[in-house]
Parts: sequence; C-alpha cells; structure tokens
Amino acid sequence: MADNLRDRAPKTISVSVIAPAAYLRDFAGQSPATVHHVAAHRVLRDLAYREFFLGEQQRGAAIIVDNGVFDLGESLRTDDLVRAARAVRAEEIILPDVMRDGEATMQAADRAATQILDLSDEFRLCVVIHGADDAQWRRCYDHFTSAGYASAVAFPASRQKEPSRELSKNRAAATRYLADHGLVDPARTYRLLGLGRTGHLELFEQREHEWISSVDCAAPVLLGAMGVRMLPAGPYEKIPTPRVETVQTIDPARFALIRDNIQAVRDAAGCPIQIRVPQ
Repeated sequence: MADNLRDRAPKTISVSVIAPAAYLRDFAGQSPATVHHVAAHRVLRDLAYREFFLGEQQRGAAIIVDNGVFDLGESLRTDDLVRAARAVRAEEIILPDVMRDGEATMQAADRAATQILDLSDEFRLCVVIHGADDAQWRRCYDHFTSAGYASAVAFPASRQKEPSRELSKNRAAATRYLADHGLVDPARTYRLLGLGRTGHLELFEQREHEWISSVDCAAPVLLGAMGVRMLPAGPYEKIPTPRVETVQTIDPARFALIRDNIQAVRDAAGCPIQIRVPQ
C-alpha cells in the first residue's frame, strides 16, 4: 500500500523532529527552518532547549508551543504557556486538551482561550480534537470549528494496538471523513500530533490532504537510538520507546541510523526539509 501511495501523493507535510535536548543540534535543526513543535515545559526549564528554538525562529521557523499534556499527563497553566511562547517568539499555542475526552477538552480549551486572550492576542490558538466515541469526536470538532478563537486544529496520533474504523481511534479515517463530507475549513491550519500505530506509513495517506500542514515526531530519533530502522516503505511495528526527555546519551554509532529514520519519515510526508548538521 505504501508504494502505491508514494506514487500518487501530491502534497507536502512539514515534519518537526523531537529530540533529547543534548541532541537537538544533531537531529532537529532544519534547512530551511520551517516549523517546530516545541514543548512548553522544556522551554521553561531548559536554557539550552530554549536558546536552540529561539535560534530556529530567528532563522525563519514558525514555532508552535505544545501544552505538555502528553509528557506531563496534564497541560501547563495558561500563564506558563504564554510565558513559554514569548520566550521562543512562538506564533501559535496548542491549547490544553484531555486525552480521549472530548467534553473535558472542549471545556479546558474554551477556558484557556479566554484566559490567554485576556492576557494577549499575539498568538494563534490551536485546538486538539478528542472523543471517547465517534459522536463525541464529531461534537468536539463541530464545537471548535464554530469557535472564533481557533485558528488551527490538531489531531493526536492513533495509538491503539489493533486497527479500528472509529474516527476517535483512527486518525487517517478521521481526516478522510472530514474531506469526504466537506468539513474542512480552508481558513484554518490543520496539524498532526505524533506518529501512531502505523508510524510514518500513515503519512503517505495523510499527505493526500493538501490542507494538513505539519506533524511532529520523536519516533525516528528514539527508535534509531535503540538500533531500530524505520523502513521507508514498511512494514512498521510500533514498539515501546522511552520518553524523549529521559534519554541522556545516544551512541554516536547510531547517528547515521537516526538520520536515515528522519529521512524515511520526511520522504513519507513529501517533506523537503533537510537536517541542518552542525559545523
């Protein structure tokens, strides 16, 4: 399937690579600097991390500050999100969300949007679509596309071990549903958060949607550090990986494999961005 999709996919999705702080310059630098998804809590806690992405912004990259829920289990407070966004001159903040809970996500994002807009209108605001089931997922999407504050919409990765046709559990099915039913808003930016059960192979299908702008991922770095190669055309097996911030050292002998993995992801996404290797 991946080979057929490779032949006909017409669109580019920009790939933002997530790497341990000590290895940002080895794997995350972009040529040209285009877009980075950045963890707010790491911006606030790690000077080197903050300075790296501020440098990328100065090279022309759009910086999107994530709320931290995937790493921390809960989103940062809105004042901390704004502080982190200002520290790296971000263009966009991903609002708080609650994994697999559309109702709680709507409430959290609405509340945070009000609080952020009371502080500043300098940032675009991005919402994340969740749902315990398809009905809730549709309500969440409809709610946010009716919200005047939501400039961008993001879809989290599908992480179930077994395939599903449910929109709330299958991101490829969800984006296909939106396209087939004319529900894509051309005035908004759409993003993918992370790689899921099928890894980079999903991107062959997702890049058919010209309205999907970016995806972030740590998998090519983490798998490469473990000695696992991401085959360009598959197959792909999702295996447990450590949290990116817990990785302290990577064997330099695996740098070439990591860079091959990053290229495999970017090829699947049709992404022309190259790694800017430090001089």
